[in-house]
Amino acid sequence: MKVYVSIAFQETSDAIELARAADELGYDGIGIPDHVVNLETLQTPYPYTADGSRRWEAFTDWPDPWVMIGAIALQTARLRFVTTVYLPAMRDPYSAAKAIGTAAVLAGGRLELGIGVGWCRDEFELLGQQFERRGRRTDEMLELMKALWAPGWTEHSGEFYTAPRLEMEPTPPPIPVYVGGLSDIALRRAARHDGWIGDLITTDQALERIATLRRIRAENGSDMAGFEAITPLSDAFTPEHYARAEAGGVTGIITMPWMFYSGPAATLEQKIDGMRRFRSDMGLED
Repeated sequence: MKVYVSIAFQETSDAIELARAADELGYDGIGIPDHVVNLETLQTPYPYTADGSRRWEAFTDWPDPWVMIGAIALQTARLRFVTTVYLPAMRDPYSAAKAIGTAAVLAGGRLELGIGVGWCRDEFELLGQQFERRGRRTDEMLELMKALWAPGWTEHSGEFYTAPRLEMEPTPPPIPVYVGGLSDIALRRAARHDGWIGDLITTDQALERIATLRRIRAENGSDMAGFEAITPLSDAFTPEHYARAEAGGVTGIITMPWMFYSGPAATLEQKIDGMRRFRSDMGLED
């Protein structure tokens, strides 16, 4: 099972150092979140906490994921990068495809595109994008972006976007697409692509969704071979816990290892030490 270190809510300079350490320590990847702005007041409740409050404090760093990937890709050798998750429908497809494709080139094929449809109407409206029908727009954007990433000329005529004959360079290496979300519609969207990204849930909840993904893919004539299921797990903190998750189909976990040792106020040195201790305690050392 692969292990990704989440750099959500970290200071940008610390995130770069954590990525370097993760590469040196043998972690599989880095999870990089996405928000453009953090509005002081929201009309949209945050959907992933019981009371609708956000998991981060005001003035938390939210660096652009593609700039971040471009920076740390050139300072690491083997580390993979997954967005947790990027919202295509909050942008136009051409700018998004250009940024993602360029980052994929700089990362030398180590980029994994985690996407979601988004929950924050306020942020969509601020960026001039329609919140309604964002799921269908996301589907069409993925189709269009994949065409833009292919070599040669392309053109597109769809429900939301029309492109005359054009080309976009540089052509990136293959970019797997993982879909985030916990709802049935999110799982059905994920089943059509290369993987699924969960939120912070229990192992039982993750395994239930993987069983649903297995059923949906079987209905569509596909098995789970090569399909990724990556998620944070709120109740996994021993080798036995992770072995159970892996046996149930979880192919990767997203974690902040220092949280088990020093908590959220850990210094950079404590975070790196926690990453080192986690690999040893979980039996992940090469």
